Amino acid sequence: MGSLGEANRFLSYSFTHIVVGGGTAGLVVAARLSEDPTITVGVLEAGPAAFDEPRINVPGRLGETLFTEYDWQFETVPQASLNDRKIPFNRGKVLGGSSALNFMMWHRGDREDYDSWEKLGNSGWGWDGILPYFKKSETFQAPDQAYQERHDVHFDLDFHGTDGPLKTIYSSEYGASQKYWHTTLKKLGVEKNQKHASGSNVGTFTAPAGVDPKTQQRCYSAPAYYLPVSHRENLILLTEATVRNVVLEKKGGNGEWVATGVRLMHKAQEYTVSVSGEIIISAGSIQSPQILELSGVGNPQILDASGVETRVANPNVGENLQDHMITMMVYELDPSISTPEALRSDPSLAAAADEEYRISKTGPRTAKKSRLAGQLPPADPATTRRRDQLLSERFSSSKQSGQIEFMFDVSNYSAYFASESGKRYGTMMQMLQYPFSAGSVHIPASSAENRATNSDDKPVINPRFCEGAGGQVDWLTMAAAQRFGHKICSTSPMSDIIVRRVFPPLDDGRDPTTEDFGEWVRDTVVADWHPVGTCAMGGHEGIKGGVVDDRLRVYGVKGLRVCDASIMPLQIGAHLQATVYAIGEKGADMIKEDWEKRSSST
Repeated sequence: MGSLGEANRFLSYSFTHIVVGGGTAGLVVAARLSEDPTITVGVLEAGPAAFDEPRINVPGRLGETLFTEYDWQFETVPQASLNDRKIPFNRGKVLGGSSALNFMMWHRGDREDYDSWEKLGNSGWGWDGILPYFKKSETFQAPDQAYQERHDVHFDLDFHGTDGPLKTIYSSEYGASQKYWHTTLKKLGVEKNQKHASGSNVGTFTAPAGVDPKTQQRCYSAPAYYLPVSHRENLILLTEATVRNVVLEKKGGNGEWVATGVRLMHKAQEYTVSVSGEIIISAGSIQSPQILELSGVGNPQILDASGVETRVANPNVGENLQDHMITMMVYELDPSISTPEALRSDPSLAAAADEEYRISKTGPRTAKKSRLAGQLPPADPATTRRRDQLLSERFSSSKQSGQIEFMFDVSNYSAYFASESGKRYGTMMQMLQYPFSAGSVHIPASSAENRATNSDDKPVINPRFCEGAGGQVDWLTMAAAQRFGHKICSTSPMSDIIVRRVFPPLDDGRDPTTEDFGEWVRDTVVADWHPVGTCAMGGHEGIKGGVVDDRLRVYGVKGLRVCDASIMPLQIGAHLQATVYAIGEKGADMIKEDWEKRSSST
């Protein structure tokens, strides 16, 4: 009852609501809806449950699940402005979605990030409207004063949650660079941000992480939201179930399209499950638009080429894809520094770290990162899109927005640099926060004459990184940022643990203050896997400018919503997971409110 089950048991229930996607937001929605005993909610997840998987649970093993069975392993089409490179696009294929794979960073965007959503006409989605849901999702464990002084961490308890399902803490262990980070940045004129969760995330700060303080394991949506309520008889989960499409039927005198069920595949068998209330698509920014298009909601030209009948014509589905871009400069470190590479290359060290983690939940398997959002405002590209105009206004105002996030960690994270055995490395990661590049994700054209495109066909992901006038601004900003990143690593005390820069290699005679990183950025920049916007809220423009309204209802279809990062009309200056949990919480409240109104009127 509410545990993992097979298709025949799942189909025996009469569902009022179905959640498509048991990921970050989807499990929030399902858990909250099941609080109402008049609701029976089914959850369909394509991946398996993996509650006992150490590659997911152990914080110091982050990254080990990428390109595995828990990852959809998508990639982009060749990117014209990145020398035709295909970029990996990892997404979680496991109960908990990408919250089971991410790097656990827990922080929020700037107040203006969310206020911009409301300025577009999405009522209630400004900072003041979403802050209660940030707090509702979280239980923050504040460290004691001695810890705060030792690790130079700051926070404002008034802006953190105290009884939410998602546990957040400061790490018990940090990499060697953390103790030098704040001092180095202060020397370079970047001030500390002592209230980074309160609506301003510019400056240096150490962010908490989604980790359970009792178990010292990753805290993600599956163990945080689903597992504690999995006994509920009105919450039913089916894993390893791939959704084909939402069933739409015309009903009523006005011929309105209504979502009545879901077609799915489970163990090579096709099933259809019906619903009496609503279907909530929470498959993420890549697969939520895919499911809409496979259901006949989208651009008629794309649907026709895929052999899918158009039911609701909306060319905005799958458009407006925005992602953070990231570069990774690699530095050789002092050989005394402990790094994940050392654990991977030395079984005895790895065994010792695992044993320390098992016994005391301390040591290198608990280490996490520090964060800095820098101030590098871009130029103002010519644009007529209201979303781009709002973004341009942000950078022409007197208030600075952090356009580049700088983060250093003791490991080689670059796919373009091969570590040399026996050496220690650190990576200066630099992430563009507010991209003007905007792309798309769509279902592919049918590859067979008598077969329409289905969910087995991987979506066509084209973020159009660095393309067009706005993309040129992104590229120039990223290229300029590298010089400041190298300056951080060349300034003591950070420089005290660094031997030399190895990627890109630094020639002894080159002046680092005038170094041109432009072509290196084109050759190495990749996605940071924070995609948003592909089922965006339309605001004032309605269906002309988006896919869902500000109550997350799909335009043109009754009984169908989207609730995940895809509804965000503009990117935020932060890692996404805290915001996606808040979206799930806020969306669930809206769905419950509308269900209560419907129930009371019948």
